[in-house]
Amino acid sequence: MRRWLARLGAGFLGAGLLGAGLLGWAAASGASAQGFPTRPVKIVVPYTAGGTTDIFARLIGERMGQSLGQQFIIENRPGAGGNIGADAVAKAEPDGYTLVMATIATHAINPNLYPRMPYDSVADFTPVAFVAGVPNLMVVSPKTVKARTVAEFIAEAKASTRKFNMASSGNGTSIHLSGEMFKQATGVEMPHVPYRGSGPALNDLIGGQVDVMFDNLPSAVEQVRGGNLRALAVTSSTRSPAIPEVPTLAESGLPGFEATSWFALFGPKGMPPAIVARLNEEARKALDGPELRRRFAELGGDIRPLSPAELGAFAQAERDKWAVIVKQSGAKID
Repeated sequence: MRRWLARLGAGFLGAGLLGAGLLGWAAASGASAQGFPTRPVKIVVPYTAGGTTDIFARLIGERMGQSLGQQFIIENRPGAGGNIGADAVAKAEPDGYTLVMATIATHAINPNLYPRMPYDSVADFTPVAFVAGVPNLMVVSPKTVKARTVAEFIAEAKASTRKFNMASSGNGTSIHLSGEMFKQATGVEMPHVPYRGSGPALNDLIGGQVDVMFDNLPSAVEQVRGGNLRALAVTSSTRSPAIPEVPTLAESGLPGFEATSWFALFGPKGMPPAIVARLNEEARKALDGPELRRRFAELGGDIRPLSPAELGAFAQAERDKWAVIVKQSGAKID
C-alpha cells in the first residue's frame, strides 16, 4: 500500500512537473513573441529581382522592418517556376525568421502542373499574411508587333510569316498559364519562352527578342507608362484602376476570360502561433498605412486583410480551382 501511494505520489509529481513545464513553455513562447524579432528576418523571393513578387516583398518588408525595428532582408532564389525558393523555406527552421513571398504559382498552380513537387504547398507551410491580388497585363514589344488591340494582334499573329514568341517568368506561373489560355481561346500559335523571373523576360521583351507577355501588372505597368511596351488588355474580369484605359480580354472579344495572380507571406510548418499572429498583425498594419495603400493602388494591387486561417483556406481553394484550369488549358512543363 505504501509503495502504491509512493508511486501515485511520484506520478502526481511528474504530472505536476510536466504541467509546469508546459505552462513554462507557453509563457516562454508568449514572451518570445512579444520580443520578436531580435534579429533580421529573411523573405525569400522565389524569382529574380525586378518582378512583381520582388517588388511586393521589398515594399512590405521595408515597412514591417521599420515597425518591428529589425531589417527584413530580401533573398532572391529563382528556379523551377518558384519551387526552389519555396522549398528552401519549407525546410527552414520554423522560428519566424524565414518567410517566402508565395505566389499563385508556388502554392496553387505548380502542385497541379509539376509531376513531382519537392514540397506540399499545404502541409509544409504556415500561412502568415495575404499581401495582394493583381491582374496580369497583356503587353507587346513595339519593336516587333504593330497591333494596338487584341483583335489586331490575333490577326497580325496569324498572318505573320513567323510565330510570335511568348515570354513568361517561368513554367507554371500565372503569367505562363494566362498565355496558354489565350492561345487555346484564339488558336494563335506562340512558342513559350520561360525565363527565371519577370525582370529578364521584360528586358528581352523591351529589346524585341520576344514579342508578347502576360505579365503581372505591377512589374509591367511602368514600362507601359514609359512607352517601352504597349498594353493591349488586362486579364481580370474588370478594368484595373491602375490603368483604366486598357480594356479587359473579355471586352476584347474573349468573353469569360479571367486569370489573376496573388501574393502572400508563408513560413515553414510549425511556426509558433503567437509569432504568426504578430507577423500577420504587422503585415496588415503596413498594408493599411496610407503610403503602401497608395503605392499598391498605383501598381494595381488589391489588398485583402485576411487572417492566417483565412489565408490557408483561400490558398487551398485556389489550389483546387487551378487544378481544373491547368487540366483544361493543356499546359505542360517544357
